[in-house]
Amino acid sequence: TPSTMANYVFDDHVDAIKPGDRVTVTGIFRALPVRIASRQRNLRSVFKTYIDVIHVEKDDPNDTASFLQSKISREAAGTVSEADEDDTVVKYTEQEEQAFKEIAQSPDIYARLVKSLAPSIWELDDVKRGILCQLFSGTRKGLQTGERLRSEVNVLLCGDPGTSKSQLMSYVHKLSPRGIYTSGRGSSSVGLTAYVARDPETRELVLESGALVLSDLGVCCIDEFDKMSDDARNALHEAMEQQTVSLAKAGIICTLNARTSVLASANPAGSRYNPGQSVVENLRLPSTLLSRFDLIFLILDKPDLASDRQLARHLVSLHNPAGEQDTRTNDDIISLDMLRSYILYAQQMCKPKISDDAAEALVNYYVEMRRMGTSAAGSKVITSTPRQLESLVRLSEALAKMKLSKTVEVADVDEAARLVKVALQQSATDPRTGTIDMDLIQTGVSSSLRQMRYKLEQDIRGVLSKASGRTMSSSVLLQDLKETLQSQAPSVNELWEVLQQMSDSGRLNIRGDQLALA
Repeated sequence: TPSTMANYVFDDHVDAIKPGDRVTVTGIFRALPVRIASRQRNLRSVFKTYIDVIHVEKDDPNDTASFLQSKISREAAGTVSEADEDDTVVKYTEQEEQAFKEIAQSPDIYARLVKSLAPSIWELDDVKRGILCQLFSGTRKGLQTGERLRSEVNVLLCGDPGTSKSQLMSYVHKLSPRGIYTSGRGSSSVGLTAYVARDPETRELVLESGALVLSDLGVCCIDEFDKMSDDARNALHEAMEQQTVSLAKAGIICTLNARTSVLASANPAGSRYNPGQSVVENLRLPSTLLSRFDLIFLILDKPDLASDRQLARHLVSLHNPAGEQDTRTNDDIISLDMLRSYILYAQQMCKPKISDDAAEALVNYYVEMRRMGTSAAGSKVITSTPRQLESLVRLSEALAKMKLSKTVEVADVDEAARLVKVALQQSATDPRTGTIDMDLIQTGVSSSLRQMRYKLEQDIRGVLSKASGRTMSSSVLLQDLKETLQSQAPSVNELWEVLQQMSDSGRLNIRGDQLALA
């Protein structure tokens, strides 16, 4: 069972670390007698234990020197800036920087990074590319008005059981310099954001940080996303868009930073993904939450003889390392420690700016994606929103960071647009029409379904207005609609959905099985 112990720091150690850091502490273990009552000399049989901290070192393979020493040296040199307060700047040697530049200058750097991310997981290349963009993230920037633009990328993995979603997430958790791994079933709203607890010593109310706050400037991995309670999911809305967590509890009113990337995985409601239904119907997640994810990947288990054989051989080779292996690709794989260092170096030292050509390409891609909705089925369907444009910008900057480039080129925008289109084609495709419809993600109802319901409501009103006494049973109504509409007649479920909508809005009275216009 996890245990906690009080650590007391003094002098220069104060504020040397922040919540969420993994540290190694050197100190003196002390035991202090505790009185049974303040006015009595009798002592408790169990002493209170704590640690007097002598030295603090950040538990990170990238940070060979003491984090405290680097902080003291920066304070002595007077080089502490606002960025240093927000983020821990790690000092790199010339050999380390040279090694990073050699990796960045290799012609197939993008393919090498994809191979190096979870090499034990077979294929899923597009999913790995999206997760790499999440790890590198975009450029953190602010407007002149003081607003801060979100640079973190949120990714949702949805698919059939046994498609290595949890394996990917656990690997990302190991790879991320900062981050928390949690499961949706065991998470509450206060556990994700922050909660108020009573200090055992002073008995005062204190604020304890949750998973999103502790993974600030890192990745928060949430498994079993579909099994979270509604309260816990509602707590994510502000953190995923505004990057903050606001609290007003027990007299404590504050706003905490939650600049975290959310990597979530969810299983469909019926355990198996139904291609005949939309993502919202399969996942049964609120559309307001789905729209905050930059990339939604569907990982489906489709039977195929050739791919199944290759996957089986790959899995068997993991259990039999002495057997036949492809040694040619092992040279291209970057080690876990080196990849973590490279990601941290790119996040801190590389701040790419968008070139004029790349900016024009971003505008063109956004306009083209919007135009797709106008030409689809001759009706105006929303295929892209400003959130997709912001996602394009973030993904383009992340792709430029992978190469340690100072500018975002057109090639980066092309790859970012391809990733967004792949994710949209999988997640935002309307199964009824086969076209991309962002209304599915934004509102949970596709444009074609909304038009079908509107037309069906008009037909219901026409049938009920001609009925004797203006009342009719639902079975007779369905029979009349089948005779009138023939092949386009609705199913029983579709009919009752529309009837319920009309009743909720006050346009229809339902008494048992009898229907009447209001």
